[in-house]
Amino acid sequence: MTDGDAPTIRVLIVDDQALMRAGFRALLEAEDGIEVIGEAVDGRHGLELARLHTPDVALVDVQMPVMGGIEATREIAADPLLAGVHVVILTNYGLDALRAGAAGFLLKDTEPAELLRAIRVAAGGDALLSPAVTRRLIGEFVARPPDRSTAPGFETLTRREREVSALAARGLTNEEIAAHMVISPFTAKTHISRAMTKLGARDRAQLVVFAYESGLVAPREPRL
Repeated sequence: MTDGDAPTIRVLIVDDQALMRAGFRALLEAEDGIEVIGEAVDGRHGLELARLHTPDVALVDVQMPVMGGIEATREIAADPLLAGVHVVILTNYGLDALRAGAAGFLLKDTEPAELLRAIRVAAGGDALLSPAVTRRLIGEFVARPPDRSTAPGFETLTRREREVSALAARGLTNEEIAAHMVISPFTAKTHISRAMTKLGARDRAQLVVFAYESGLVAPREPRL
């Protein structure tokens, strides 16, 4: 335990490149409050280790032999016993990763500090989108018309739930949403949780995808 009573974040590394795994392990194990509980050489192996160790965060590469990162993420998201495992995908494009159930995604050449932040954010249950990849993600939504059939549950959302979903899609944290709406962070979190339940979103990242795909939020160039 570090930082008072804060629990150690247990991380699984899934990457077919030994050098990348070694680099991630060295970086993470040098950080207080983070423990690497295993390394997998492909998605199938990663899924096996996830079921064996139930890590808090799985750091997963996209392109791997046997089973790729997207398929492994989809398998993890579909397994009720792995509901507490938050996947952070390492990729250049991330829409498919988010749809599969990833908590977020980063470029492989991201700065070490950003990677460490991603691990902590994902472990806390929040979505993490790399600014560079977010621009590409928004570009995908700009290029297509809204389709409410992708998230029919949006029709059941209350006005407040729609508002917090839209603010979450803009990248605001619970605290920032609370300040914007003049409510408590707990109330903001409750609204977001209810919206996720109605939409069948596994996590905040999927809520963001639904918000854009349904047209609840109009894509625009993010301020980064």
